Amino acid sequence: MSGLAELSPAAEPAVRDHRGSAVAPSAFGDDLRRFVSLTWTLAVTDFKLRFFGSILGYVWSLMRPLLFFGVLWVVFVKVFHIGTVYGYPVYLLTGIIFWTFFLEATNACVVCLVAREGLLRRMRFPRLVIPAAAVLTAMFNLATNFVAVLVFALASGHMPRLSWLEMPVLVALLAILALGVGMILSVLYVRFRDIQPIWEVTGQALFYATPIIWPLARLHPSQHLLKHVVVSSPLGAIMVQMYKAFINPSAPSFIDAVGGGILRPLLPFGLIFVVFGLGLWLFNREAPRIAENL
Repeated sequence: MSGLAELSPAAEPAVRDHRGSAVAPSAFGDDLRRFVSLTWTLAVTDFKLRFFGSILGYVWSLMRPLLFFGVLWVVFVKVFHIGTVYGYPVYLLTGIIFWTFFLEATNACVVCLVAREGLLRRMRFPRLVIPAAAVLTAMFNLATNFVAVLVFALASGHMPRLSWLEMPVLVALLAILALGVGMILSVLYVRFRDIQPIWEVTGQALFYATPIIWPLARLHPSQHLLKHVVVSSPLGAIMVQMYKAFINPSAPSFIDAVGGGILRPLLPFGLIFVVFGLGLWLFNREAPRIAENL
């Protein structure tokens, strides 16, 4: 309650300019500590409320990716025999967990501003707190779900090594991408409610276009152009590097896979920060008018 109390109007009186006119709420506010505190409070509250009144609680958030993994494993390993790539079951489960986080974070961001309409209309606080908290809540789920991934990886004979330290970096890059996309989607949804079904369809397409079900090693050498396109995308590069860092250290890195000298390997992760910067700019521009546009 103490964290939520910071959202009360009394905690932050209306800011006025030199002429005495009220200044519209901004995306960031002017207090970094307060911004971080509010983001953490909202994320923790949402995470707790998600399982409130549920007997199995967290188990439900784990069941969906595990069941999805089970179906895909049976279809693609037992039926189509696509799982001949080394460590494919661990790769598939890890990819699904990563993808679940990205989709959960972005889907939550789409509706987050509209869902907090009452809060936005009555209280003054940094508007960026809301999508940031949505992504942080999804990260809590990712962290708990990844425990199951670690157990499965160890049971499959994959021992810890130094390259596993790359995993937090890849998760951070995925979170930055999710927040960038989420900021764009959240402000667009305030004006255009068609954004939600459009993103649901786009998300499905991205899942099958990303090397999760089909590892990059399954592509025929003649499909080198397709390979370069896939690895040049942020999600594709993250999945390729995840496979090398977490499962098979002898596999090519995303730099080896994308080829093209020095500049091309910068493209996928450069796009992450381009998307994040675009989302930040758009959200900051729309933040003062979010409440009146709802």
